[in-house]
Amino acid sequence: MLKPDEQYLHISLWSLFSAPLLIGCDMEKLDNFTYNLLTNDEVIDVNQDPLGKQASCLQIVGELCIYVKELEDGSRAVGFCNFGLEPVDIKYKDFEKLGLTGTKTVRDLWRQKNVSTIAIGKNSLSMKIPAHGVLLYKFIPVK
Repeated sequence: MLKPDEQYLHISLWSLFSAPLLIGCDMEKLDNFTYNLLTNDEVIDVNQDPLGKQASCLQIVGELCIYVKELEDGSRAVGFCNFGLEPVDIKYKDFEKLGLTGTKTVRDLWRQKNVSTIAIGKNSLSMKIPAHGVLLYKFIPVK
């Protein structure tokens, strides 16, 4: 059985790779956590984005793999995926390697809230990614 952080990672990767979203269980017996995991509209929107592109791994830092998916609205979904056995605590600043420029609003898709506004090349983003976990962010251009 997957732990909650592993479930977030699993569904995040599913969405980043535009994979078909299939569930093979009795939907009437889902617990609240699993139901909310499977019905997060912002995460599902990444999976169903009309542009239809799949994410690519654009950077690896130790056990942290960073996947980026271009979205139709000009934003990018970014999965900071920790495949290691230990949490990763990082001040990330290499946004140019992810194809990001300008000023971006950073939105946490699992928590459905904005976490920061950053100027690429000037700011860093502090992140704590649990072991076998993920931070799934959307970087939205500021107009």
